[in-house]
Amino acid sequence: MQDISLEVLEKYYGYKSFRKGQEDIIKNILSKEDILAIMPTGGGKSLCYQIPALILDGLTIVISPLISLMKDQVDNIRSMGIEAAYINSSLSTSEFNEAINNLKNNKYKIVYVAPERLESYDFIMEMSRCSISQIAIDEAHCVSQWGHDFRVSYRKIKSFIDILKERPIITAFTATATEEVKRDIISLLGLKNPKVYVTGFDRENLFINIVKGSNKKDYVIKYIEANKDASGIVYAATRKEVDKLYEVLCEKKYKVSKYHAGLRDDIRKENQEDFINDKVNIMIATNAFGMGIDKPNIRYVIHFNMPQNIESYYQEIGRAGRDGGKSECILLFSPGDIQTQKFLIESSSENLNRKQSQYLKLKQMTDFIYNNDCYRKYILNYFGESNLENCNNCSNCLNEGEVVDKTIDAQKVLSCVYRMKKNFGISMIVDVLRGSKNIRLVNLGFNNLSTYGIMKDYKGEELKSFINTLIAHGYLDYIEGTYPVVSLNKKSIEIIKGEHKVLFKENNINTIENVDNKLLELLKDLRREIALEERVPPYIIFGDVTLKEMSSKMPLIKENMRLISGVGEIKFNKYGERFINLIKSYIEENNIIVNHIIEDNEENSYIDIKVDEELLELLKNRREEISRKEGMYPPKVISLRSLKEISGRYPKNLDELMDITLVGKKKVEIIGKDIIIIVNDYINNKDIKVNFIKKEKRKIALDGDVRTDEEITIDELKKERFQKNYQIN
Repeated sequence: MQDISLEVLEKYYGYKSFRKGQEDIIKNILSKEDILAIMPTGGGKSLCYQIPALILDGLTIVISPLISLMKDQVDNIRSMGIEAAYINSSLSTSEFNEAINNLKNNKYKIVYVAPERLESYDFIMEMSRCSISQIAIDEAHCVSQWGHDFRVSYRKIKSFIDILKERPIITAFTATATEEVKRDIISLLGLKNPKVYVTGFDRENLFINIVKGSNKKDYVIKYIEANKDASGIVYAATRKEVDKLYEVLCEKKYKVSKYHAGLRDDIRKENQEDFINDKVNIMIATNAFGMGIDKPNIRYVIHFNMPQNIESYYQEIGRAGRDGGKSECILLFSPGDIQTQKFLIESSSENLNRKQSQYLKLKQMTDFIYNNDCYRKYILNYFGESNLENCNNCSNCLNEGEVVDKTIDAQKVLSCVYRMKKNFGISMIVDVLRGSKNIRLVNLGFNNLSTYGIMKDYKGEELKSFINTLIAHGYLDYIEGTYPVVSLNKKSIEIIKGEHKVLFKENNINTIENVDNKLLELLKDLRREIALEERVPPYIIFGDVTLKEMSSKMPLIKENMRLISGVGEIKFNKYGERFINLIKSYIEENNIIVNHIIEDNEENSYIDIKVDEELLELLKNRREEISRKEGMYPPKVISLRSLKEISGRYPKNLDELMDITLVGKKKVEIIGKDIIIIVNDYINNKDIKVNFIKKEKRKIALDGDVRTDEEITIDELKKERFQKNYQIN
């Protein structure tokens, strides 16, 4: 079974090995055991039930609450030549009837259904007549009222399973589950002695950054300007915030769309599809957006407001970097966010126990933000992973930005609060410090305070942000209520007395690493063209990571194209030649030298080098000069085989030269700089562009000859002896 699953993985999905945990999960499903798998968003959950679905006899039903995910998954499955369908409220009557007829005729291997569909007696009866091998339950945490996304319809799943004539394998998948939620999933879905897999919640490619007290709108604008070609989501807590941000970014001519429950269904659907199909690259949304969005090239997720709980936060940032590429997750925090979330909890129609649970989760989210230790470690501990080290990939660990001494400015603010005697809100404090002449301020006599107008050089929003930062760092207390106010605490007094310094980091705006090149853009254009032809999102054709690897390795034959991650046999047969032809044209037009990889089997992999005789002659001449000058035997300076490899690989710097066979530090010291000068002069004069491929574990084949120098010498001696014995000239 293991070999079969690997064959299916490579043939249909284009990968040569499984990700962490996938192989064991698939093995146990194929052994007909129930399983509960807790895997991070982007960790490859769908593959764990899709591969068994292709191998097992009968139908796999996938229960999912996510209409958008169903369509994306089915489009992807169909693109691999597998019959699949989805049944949900988006289907017309004729589409629904067609799907049911195809089910009766055993046409499908995989069918996605919404949990609400299990409340229909007619539908249940139709499904009960099918030969069902597996029921896979996605977003399984929805069955628990202690989860962050409880859905009553999930409680119907067990009843549906119980009425089937033969009980299929039951598999449950989720990205976020506490111990309490895990117990609920097993019990309420009726899993029988399930194997429980927790492959880890960590997403190492995500940089977690929490920014406290900044001007949020300015931050978002600056960040998007620095990363305007990247795809990203900006989450806001309310529709009003979404609309405001959308308008601001539209005015600046960014390719942006929006999504919230206040929009018509058809507009939401159109906006979502524009984002998925790369027509726009920025989505401003409430948390109504994103569940089931399988777009792999989202490079950043910004939270304009603090989410209500850690589960929601981690699921939402998990939408970034699903292709494994480096991505950034930024939470812009101000104390007012807590009040917004409390208002949303109170406005909900949840019962009292549910609300108490939500308040507890909100407190845990707040503790996470104020936490001074590693952010990732805090999250992983929350989900039950302990004994962890700092990640060195979050803003607390790296503490990025320039340290600025803000003690004097802090003393001005705190002294003002002290002199105002009673507790007031931030706006009043800002007005006093900036010297406002509003009537209430004057009536209270605050215009006579020594701190009146001492920070008039600050803009209003800037000063408000600074006070929020003081609160976020615990230098001022924020007292909740109908009208929240600010008050001094022990740390405030220490700062006023000069016993404690206030050192803040000024946040840097990061630019996401961009490895795009002209070829990559051409490959994306071709992908977009094919996607339009097939009416599917571009990433269904090939993901960004796959295209980046193509643009780097420039495969020109099927064997090399099939080595690209994500290019399976099915997809190569459908699209491979079109991408190869584009790469060939690009190489010819730009005079690029490409060294190709030859793979005999898993143990033997080679880079095929075409020796450049003209460059080789130049290198040999320089070797002769150095050997005479240093009194060394020429091969001791550098071997002929190394020179041949250099002539075909064209190393442009010492780092690339060190990748040449038999070239170590000593040879680099003797002849390294001379070689680099000769190579660079040669490729510049010939206008050659080089695609240098690192050897890694591969061997070198010179003009197709994979033999080593020793093997060549032995073969020549054998040949000479043979000719001599048989008198062959």
